[in-house]
Amino acid sequence: MLPIDFISRMSAQMGTEIDAFCQSIEQETPVSVRINEDKKAPLELPIDSPIDWCEGGYYLKERPSFTLDPFFHAGCYYVQEASSMFLQEVLLQFIYPNSVVLDLCAAPGGKSTILSEYLKENGLLVSNEVVRQRVFILAENMQKWGNGNVIVTNNKPKDFGEKLPHIFDCILVDAPCSGEGMFRKDANAREEWSEANVKMCAERQRSILSDVWEALKPGGYLIYSTCTFNQDENEKNAQWIEETLGGKIQPIDVEPEWNIVETIGYHFYPHKVKGEGFYIAIFQKPTGPIQTPSMKDKSKKGEKNVTDLAFEKSVRSWFQHPEKWTFKQQDRFMAAYPLKFKNLIEYINERFICVVLGLGAGELRGRSYAPQHAMCMLKDFRKEAFTCVEVSKEVALPYLRQEAIVLEGQPITLILLTYQGVPIGFVKNVGSHCNNLYPKEWRIRKM
Repeated sequence: MLPIDFISRMSAQMGTEIDAFCQSIEQETPVSVRINEDKKAPLELPIDSPIDWCEGGYYLKERPSFTLDPFFHAGCYYVQEASSMFLQEVLLQFIYPNSVVLDLCAAPGGKSTILSEYLKENGLLVSNEVVRQRVFILAENMQKWGNGNVIVTNNKPKDFGEKLPHIFDCILVDAPCSGEGMFRKDANAREEWSEANVKMCAERQRSILSDVWEALKPGGYLIYSTCTFNQDENEKNAQWIEETLGGKIQPIDVEPEWNIVETIGYHFYPHKVKGEGFYIAIFQKPTGPIQTPSMKDKSKKGEKNVTDLAFEKSVRSWFQHPEKWTFKQQDRFMAAYPLKFKNLIEYINERFICVVLGLGAGELRGRSYAPQHAMCMLKDFRKEAFTCVEVSKEVALPYLRQEAIVLEGQPITLILLTYQGVPIGFVKNVGSHCNNLYPKEWRIRKM
């Protein structure tokens, strides 16, 4: 049952459409995915139709067992709610691909994969999650998607406003909300809903926006979104952004057949759109002088970043385009990140809690140099640098459960496993069996 107070509130907002709106929430949730075209996987998904506002987005006829699909674990597609994919259309209309972008409330990572894909090697994405427990699934999803133009951080909004003033060309605040748009697929969201929670969420959203506003460049764009329906968290906060922060709301071009409802911002209602509840608006910050912090090296006198040159040379050989990357060794690990943004990335790394810096590329294991798992997920990965063995699904799934597997007739060495040509991870063949190098925290736990 929908909360009575919610129905009453939405009746005032929806008018004569309230019955159709409520009925739609009781219907089955549509299933949709966004395909990672660069990974060129021969997918076998039950595709129904494309999503109009997102290239690479598709509705499925039914929900398959994603857990049993090695392509899912290899980042060949992302299971994502269709309405939220509208972010891609907003980026196309307003944001240059060479931008520096912050996704402030990013977990589990769907919108960040859209951002990183749009920017690619031209821009840089800082993908942040405030909640420590959620930042690791964000890091996992970003590494699986395979773009190395990402820093994953675990910081508070005010850290960005205070430490990175006027740095970002675009900030996405997909704000934590009362979750009304999740009523169809999450019974707990219905049980937790209350008028008091709506009010609390709206206040928290304004606090988040205030804290991060200074990090946005004058003339830059703030994208604000929620997965809720009510005006307190949507239209009223949009008005607050204009009146208090000075952001000027921008019109977004939408096609009439998309059935998106324009108010102050744009609503996706489930009785009009094949998707869940979603609201989005974009604002431009007033132009003015830009005062960014100095990016000079502030390392302590005499402190050196000691790099094993043989280690770095080995890691470089694993990239298709090593000249586009810079490398940083810390203890036995080697990270790689875009050379184009070296100064900014290192500045952020010194001042923020960075969970992923570009990607973890390699590590020292005894006297040898070994790739980290993120390396084979990278789109710039040169798989020819390794001995490759093609495996069936019957071998791939035990591997993804982090079980020991046997590869008969293969050399005693580090081996890259591929599934229908797509890298899925590394093993160390010792003869009688293979040591499974798939990340323990990523393993399939339930079949």
